[in-house]
Amino acid sequence: MTEEAKPGATRHLPLVIILVVAVVGALTLRDYLSFDALRDNRDALITFRDSHYLLTVVGFVLAYVAIVGFSLPGALVATLTGGFLFGTIAGSFFSVTGATLGAAIIFMAARHGLGDKLKARMDASQGSINKIKKGLDENQWSMLFFIRLVPAVPFFMANLIPAFLAVPLHRFVISTFLGIIPGSLVYSSVGAGLGEVFARGESPNFGLIFEPHILLPILGLSALSLLPVVIKTIAGKKDLTK
Repeated sequence: MTEEAKPGATRHLPLVIILVVAVVGALTLRDYLSFDALRDNRDALITFRDSHYLLTVVGFVLAYVAIVGFSLPGALVATLTGGFLFGTIAGSFFSVTGATLGAAIIFMAARHGLGDKLKARMDASQGSINKIKKGLDENQWSMLFFIRLVPAVPFFMANLIPAFLAVPLHRFVISTFLGIIPGSLVYSSVGAGLGEVFARGESPNFGLIFEPHILLPILGLSALSLLPVVIKTIAGKKDLTK
């Protein structure tokens, strides 16, 4: 390996590690990070929580960081578990904290491996690509909140896109933490009611977030996040007509 090749290989190493762990995890951990596993181990989890609350909190947050940071299956079940063990508010806070830290891991790995190179190419490009990049740069906060609030945007992609567009880390962390709170609250509340669900031998409604009384307010927040972009666009058009 030449000296020039070494920095490139090192730069891509974090992404390679994440990819390998994600593939291995998808093949080996799906049965362990599932709703059935939570149901079968609920009594043991409650007993451990009651005896070691702080340790349970730390272990839960670290597990969530690993799930998101390495794109492992089970993020939804982890959020349900947080609500089940700690209640809606505390469970949501611990889930959002773990998810944000895990997302930051992917963000930094992607930006270190590919972000700078892609940014340089987009800055040097002409035409529509450069215009899109410029538009996103001018409305970063709005776009960051939008991709977090819209349920249709996969969480993994919402971590990569900002990294490739050279979004500052603090903006990414703040928008991630605040933007995923609504969805986390919904599923944490479902998790908080799992005791009754387990007692009836039923399964929770995982599609709850797409029901109108929940989805519409979230979409409203998404539209609100784009309001500054709309106002800026309208103002810009008015300036051009003067």
